[in-house]
Amino acid sequence: MPGSSSRAAGSGGQLGFDDLLDDLVDDPALPAGAAREAARWARPLVRVTPARLATWESCPRRYRLTYVEKPAPPRGGPRAASTLGAVVHLALRALYLRRARERTPEQAALLVDRNWSGEGFRDSAQEADYRGRARAWTADYVAEHVEGRPEPLGVERWVSAPTAAIVAEGRVDRIDGAGGAAVIVDYKTGRRVPEPADARDSSALALYALGAARTLRRDCRRVELHHLPTGRAAAWEHDEASLAAHVEKAERGALEAADAADALAAGGDADALFPPRPGSRCAACDVRRHCPEGQAVGPAAAPWDDLVP
Repeated sequence: MPGSSSRAAGSGGQLGFDDLLDDLVDDPALPAGAAREAARWARPLVRVTPARLATWESCPRRYRLTYVEKPAPPRGGPRAASTLGAVVHLALRALYLRRARERTPEQAALLVDRNWSGEGFRDSAQEADYRGRARAWTADYVAEHVEGRPEPLGVERWVSAPTAAIVAEGRVDRIDGAGGAAVIVDYKTGRRVPEPADARDSSALALYALGAARTLRRDCRRVELHHLPTGRAAAWEHDEASLAAHVEKAERGALEAADAADALAAGGDADALFPPRPGSRCAACDVRRHCPEGQAVGPAAAPWDDLVP
C-alpha cells in the first residue's frame, strides 16, 4: 500500500512529502497515469486568490512575471480606469467606517474627493471630468443601496476556505445579510455593464461565497455585481453543483500553476511552462514590455483608453 516504503522516516517518524510522492508514483496498485495524478493532489494545500487564478487562466506568462519571478520585473504605469475603481472602492470603504446616520450621498461624494488620485488620466480636463462622474456615481449608489439599509456583515472582509487541494482566500468588497444568509457584493466601475451570466460565471464571486460561508458560518449562495456608472446590479443564486464546478476549476488551475512554478524552480524552461496567450488584452497589459508576442499583437493602449465612455 502507499506509504509502505522501507526508506527511513524523517524527523518525528514520518515520511517527508517527497517520500510520499515517490511512494504514490511507485505504487503498483494504481493504474498507469493515476499515480502521478494522485501525487499531485497529495501535495500541501495551495493558497490562492481569485486574482492569481484569473491571471493564470488569462496568460501564464503574465502570471510568472507577476507572481513567480523574484524580484518581479518592472511593470507598466498606472491606468486611469484602475485609479477610478480604486478611488470609488476607498470612498465606499471609508463611508462604512462612519456611523450609519452619516452614510449619506453627500458624504460619499466628499470621500471621493478625499481619496482622489489623478494617476493615469490624459490631462487635467479629463481628470476633472471623471472626478465629477465618480462623485455622482458614488452618491447615487449610496442613495440606492446604502442609505437606510441594514448594517452589512462585512466590508472589505478577508475570507478563506480550504478545499481538497487549495485554500481559496480573498478580500470581499461587501457582504450583506439576507434572511440569515450572506450575500457577496462586488463593486464594478468599468466599461462593461454586468449581466446575471457574469455573476454566474465569476469564479471570484463563487470562491468568495465559499469563503464567506466558512468564515461567517452562514449559508452563502447569492452573488451580486454592482455597476456604479449605470446603477445596475447583476445577481446570481448558486446551488451546490455550480459552486462545486467553480471549486473544481479553481483547484485545477491552482495545481497547474503550482506545478509549473515547481518545474521552473527545478530548471525547467520558462517559456514552455508559462507560455504567452496573445490577444486584445495585450494592449493594456502591465508586463507588455517584457513580452515580444504581446507587443506583436498591436500598439499599446493609452493609460486612459479603458475608461467608461
